[in-house]
Amino acid sequence: MSASRESTGPDDGATDRPEGGTADRSDGTKLRLAVPDMDCSSCAGKVEGALDREGVLSVDTRPTTGVVVLTYDPDTTDVEALTAAVEGAGYAVADAESDGVADDLFTSPRAVATAVGGVFLAVGLALEWLLPGLDPTFATVGGVGFLGPWAVTGASVAYLVAVAVAGPPILRNGFYSLRGLSLDIDLLMSVGVVAALLVDLPFEAATLAVLFSVAELLERYSIDRARTSLRELMELSPDEAVVIRDGDEETVPVERVATGERLAVRPGERVPLDGVVREGSGAVDESPITGESVPAEKEPGDEVYAGSINEAGYLEVEATAAAEDSTIARVVELVEAANGEETRAERFVDRFASVYTPIVVAGAIATATLGPVLLGGGAETWFVRGLTLLVVACPCAFVISTPVSVVSGVTAAARNGVLIKGGEHLEAAGDVDAVALDKTGTLTRGELSVTDVVPLGGRDAGDVLACATAIERRSEHPVAEAIVARGEEAGRESDGETAVTGFEALTGEGVRADLDGETHYAGKPSLFEELGFDLSHAHVRSDGGVVRERDGDSKAATEPEPCDHGQYLDLASETIPRLQAEGKTVVLVGTETELEGVIAVADTVRPEAAWVVDRLHELGIDRVAMLTGDNERTARAIGDRVGVDEVRAELLPDEKVAAVRELAAETEGGVAMVGDGINDAPALAAADVGIAMGAAGTDTAIETADVALMADDLTRLPYVIDLSSRASETIRTNIGASLAVKAVLAAGAPLGYVSVAMAVVVGDMGMSLGVTGNALRLGNVEPAEPPEAGAESAESSA
Repeated sequence: MSASRESTGPDDGATDRPEGGTADRSDGTKLRLAVPDMDCSSCAGKVEGALDREGVLSVDTRPTTGVVVLTYDPDTTDVEALTAAVEGAGYAVADAESDGVADDLFTSPRAVATAVGGVFLAVGLALEWLLPGLDPTFATVGGVGFLGPWAVTGASVAYLVAVAVAGPPILRNGFYSLRGLSLDIDLLMSVGVVAALLVDLPFEAATLAVLFSVAELLERYSIDRARTSLRELMELSPDEAVVIRDGDEETVPVERVATGERLAVRPGERVPLDGVVREGSGAVDESPITGESVPAEKEPGDEVYAGSINEAGYLEVEATAAAEDSTIARVVELVEAANGEETRAERFVDRFASVYTPIVVAGAIATATLGPVLLGGGAETWFVRGLTLLVVACPCAFVISTPVSVVSGVTAAARNGVLIKGGEHLEAAGDVDAVALDKTGTLTRGELSVTDVVPLGGRDAGDVLACATAIERRSEHPVAEAIVARGEEAGRESDGETAVTGFEALTGEGVRADLDGETHYAGKPSLFEELGFDLSHAHVRSDGGVVRERDGDSKAATEPEPCDHGQYLDLASETIPRLQAEGKTVVLVGTETELEGVIAVADTVRPEAAWVVDRLHELGIDRVAMLTGDNERTARAIGDRVGVDEVRAELLPDEKVAAVRELAAETEGGVAMVGDGINDAPALAAADVGIAMGAAGTDTAIETADVALMADDLTRLPYVIDLSSRASETIRTNIGASLAVKAVLAAGAPLGYVSVAMAVVVGDMGMSLGVTGNALRLGNVEPAEPPEAGAESAESSA
């Protein structure tokens, strides 16, 4: 059967469209129908009308992807009846796995019929205009048409054959539109063709039939180009997996792999399912999911995602999700669903078209019937002008101008590791004038690390770090964990834990332990003041000063001063306050008689954070604010460093919500809130656009955010704003151009300045291709990289 279905629970049904589905419930059986020929809102309306029947609980039509997702009561109706209802509306239902792209579009029966019709149209034109002496007159039929007797000539026969060959699909679709009381382009073109034949205008009838068929094929080609971008996403996940069962490898469809089974992934192969590496190691290209171009090193215990590519090394992966629940499957589903949601622009277009079309149709009828009476002239002339205006009444290019922009923008974003959950959010992000950023995990890495080491006495930085690592190893404090991690990374931990005895945690102050029989301390400056140290005069080596472990781009915290015994640092008044002003936690290390060094720990600022803020300003964002629950001093230090316009610190979750709403009230455009998608959920929900960082593998972030940055990559934030702004501009351009062209044609048709052919070629075919081509340019928008990142990349490749 050409459909896919699954049982759904209360939270897994199809979502009703704003215009309404057929029911408010979402429990029942979920059904996905591939309807490739449903490519506009008018088509979607006819399909929805056909499915408005007992037993259908909700309907979600997605014309830009040619998919209908619905839920139904299996006790009341079934798949066969629902499929028949859609086909009864004039739309064939394709294979369930179809992506709606017609690979044989220009060799299809309709394309062949259109080509044959075009040949006969050309023959008729040649006989009538180029070779009139060779155009025989077979008969004259009088008293049939109100424009006079019909002359059956060679040219008219050729025109009639062109209509007979190219016209049936138009007339068939027009019949379905008439039956569904839908005043759409199919009905208008059908009326035009039939009316032209009835009044003995075979040339006009043939022109409409052939050129409109060509326009339909070209429009479908344009839609297919947009759908191809979604196909590329769907093709990222492999269809088969190599499963290890009872020690043997077996290749099976991914749908038959159970959670918990082990998969073999060799170099060059795609990871078939989300999972965890259990054996082996290698470099995995996760760019299809996260947009991150640098391969990630994977070892046992690391997560991998379906669709990512194993570039080097053999991996055995334990599947943690079924094929339909993988990250890439959810992304494809959400992108597909996003293209079914209407934006503000689409709602405006639909309302405008619902008024525009009837008015212009009425104008066409008035032109054909009242023109000869009120203004004089031949009835044939005014009929042709009315017929031309009837063609102009078709709002096709106008209607598709927005959805093709949305599908192009949303799928382009998905290819670059950004999941935009709907055209409405794409549009809203383009209108943003203020951006609020969480600090921890957004502007900073979200993990404490050692930033500075200040050796004192005759020691070097490595000695200080090794001593602190040994003392802090048994502590569970986050600051201690950061020191130990840095020591292990540098290979400067002590010779062994057996050398450390008498460990004791000093509540609120630090830790104490005996290292090789000598008592050492690591803790707050106040601890060492209590031990009797003069922190205003700490001796250093002649080449002393601050050794930057992380923040190599900033200046030393302080320079040593000369004294009678060499050089010293004023820790109390200069070094420690300056480090603390930078938002860092200061830990002193020493014995009961000697200070050995100072270590500063902080949640390090992302190296790209300042560039991101500058880039947002360049893109027209007026205000960039940092919202954090951290203390004022730390927040100010980080805010000054990254260049945000304002800092709001020590905020509780509800105060972050209030801050977002206050920004919205003070800003003409919208407000985007960027956070981790979980802790900042209330603020994300309060913003016009909620953007979650590092959503890959995080179900909550993917499901709740308006926009999800799949990688933990802040540089994708300016890309979202840039792409959305361009998408909004593209939508406005498409709508404006469509309106302008239609207005000119509508004004010129009654005056005789616009022919039927011009109305079809320019007003329908030309504008449809124009707006689609303009929309597809969004696929060329690529994320910008910070200059430092680009330089590093170039250096590494060299």
